[in-house]
Amino acid sequence: MRLGDMLRLPLTVVLFASALKLTHAEKAERRARRRRFLRELRLSVQQDKAERAERHAAQVQPPREGRPRTRRASRR
Repeated sequence: MRLGDMLRLPLTVVLFASALKLTHAEKAERRARRRRFLRELRLSVQQDKAERAERHAAQVQPPREGRPRTRRASRR
């Protein structure tokens, strides 16, 4: 909870929320849940990248006729 959000809440709610402390088991469970979520997120991004690479690898362009393209200078 951010400070700006706390300023909009009644004082009793803020004090009650700050008085609640997570137990060691609750903290460990939340850390484990966060690790599982981040692992799933990393795996899904890897799969998306692999699928995209396969799709792009399938798009083979024939070689260009005439002179090859030259590298253009950076416009910066």
